Amino acid sequence: MIRFTAALLAILASPALADEDIPDQYPGSVLYEKPVEVIPDIWTAIGATAPPGYENAGHNNNLSFIVTGDGVVVVNAGANYKLAEALHTEIKAITDQPVKLVINENGQGHAMLGNNYWIAQGVDVLAHVDAAHEFEEYAGQIYEGMKRYALENAEGTEPMGPTQTFEDKHIIDMGSKHIEVLYSGPAHSAGDIQVWLPEDGLMIAGDMAFHNRIPPIFEDTCTSCWIETWETVFAPLGATYVIPGHGYPTNMAQVEKHTIGYLKHLRGEIGTLLENGGTLEDAYYVDQSPYAHHDTFEELATKNAGQVFTEMEFE
Repeated sequence: MIRFTAALLAILASPALADEDIPDQYPGSVLYEKPVEVIPDIWTAIGATAPPGYENAGHNNNLSFIVTGDGVVVVNAGANYKLAEALHTEIKAITDQPVKLVINENGQGHAMLGNNYWIAQGVDVLAHVDAAHEFEEYAGQIYEGMKRYALENAEGTEPMGPTQTFEDKHIIDMGSKHIEVLYSGPAHSAGDIQVWLPEDGLMIAGDMAFHNRIPPIFEDTCTSCWIETWETVFAPLGATYVIPGHGYPTNMAQVEKHTIGYLKHLRGEIGTLLENGGTLEDAYYVDQSPYAHHDTFEELATKNAGQVFTEMEFE
């Protein structure tokens, strides 16, 4: 049986994992953490669980890569050119196999703003068609936001969308790896995809799954759709290992607790409020205390409650 590598188990055992105030874990690089091998040949550079900022250069999501024996597949381009370049430096220190494909997990900045680095290396970039449309519409706004927090780390970045798109499933057979790039259905944001390695039992879940922190709920997030997609398509795949979009690699039970558990709790509180004639102003004060120990709680809980109230008011 494949198990988590010893290096990753040592990290998971650290008592400081859930502290979003811990300093940069890899001062020698713009990356927040040095890549770790989750299971053999599948690596991830774990991002900060805090919001994107100057201290983490926007590396607050997981930048993963698969060493296939005949090339490397990268999942997430990074939030800017410098993060993409730093990740590539780490890949080249691990293997002499060339990067052959980059996959964007969605149309957000941390997934796509590093695309121009990879495209300049002659590497194709793949994303779901909805994510490509999302990035095309908001690229300027996303880029300007990144420049404000990243400062000099934004240098070299030029917003570029993917070079390839797909709709439902994209299969990659490379070296020893069979890789399925899946669109499971509506979830956190437009075009969220998952990278599934069935023979390894490992899912690179993208923003379908969060761990150690609560997810942000956007104006166009459909939380009921997210739960349905999880329960009807994503969970039945039966992954043993999960690299979430944000937070430390773990298993299905943990990411379900941290993600779907949170969504169901918040929807339950808002549902009760609506039944009792509550208002949007009341929604900001619903009880989310069971998740108060999660990173990003202070930044997101109140906003999330307002978004879910607006979503549920006319369901």
